Amino acid sequence: MASSFHPTPTMFLIVCPFLFLAGLVDSIAGGGGLISLPAYMITGMPMHFCVATNKLSSTCGTTVATTRFIKNRLIDLRLALPSIAAGVVGSIIGSHISLMMPEDLIKKILLFVLPVAAFFVLNKNIFKDNPDEDENAKPSKRTYLVATLAALIIGCYDGLYGPGTGTFLIIAFTVFAKMSIKRANAQAKVINLTSNVTALVVFLVNGQAVIPLGLAGAACSIAGNYVGSGLVMTRGAKVVKPILIVVLVLLFIKIVSGM
Repeated sequence: MASSFHPTPTMFLIVCPFLFLAGLVDSIAGGGGLISLPAYMITGMPMHFCVATNKLSSTCGTTVATTRFIKNRLIDLRLALPSIAAGVVGSIIGSHISLMMPEDLIKKILLFVLPVAAFFVLNKNIFKDNPDEDENAKPSKRTYLVATLAALIIGCYDGLYGPGTGTFLIIAFTVFAKMSIKRANAQAKVINLTSNVTALVVFLVNGQAVIPLGLAGAACSIAGNYVGSGLVMTRGAKVVKPILIVVLVLLFIKIVSGM
């Protein structure tokens, strides 16, 4: 089912620079979704279209990152397969809940969700690295359980909103499954990609994603990731924090003024 919403040139002028910035931020410290979703909201598109179109852009970016991890053989398929299945179920539930929710309710919940997601993304001390983990050992029952439950619950959140999904998964894997950050990041990416693709399919079937705008945003996000990954920024987090705060303030003004 095709989208009935047609983007204007102004929307491209708003989205493209913000999505480039989101990719840049994501490559430095993570949390690009905290910029990309507000960017679509600032255009004035209906909320469901914003969530769906942002999902299209983020899917493209996550595909690139996941491919890198697969090439480096950092993803444990034994652990990934049940997590992927759980992520699909969770994302289907979350995306359908999103479609059923009134637009005003989605905006009001986002007033709470985005600052909370920003807090976790910007506080890397929450991650508990476990460098002594034996990456070749067979995953324990605890690890399987944690990974599957995390994929189900956070996958549901990803289908519903999305920003901060990768960070939430990494926290779950490092804190509760005792994975190293490197391995947790790789596992998080494959689950994030799964939940992104699943939610995107649901939104596309329901005609919610604005494909031209989403693809343009995706291209700019990938460009931002490419530029950011090539920069040596030892103080990256200090640069990212004010950027995220400014974007969140703009979003709050946009939401409040539209109420």
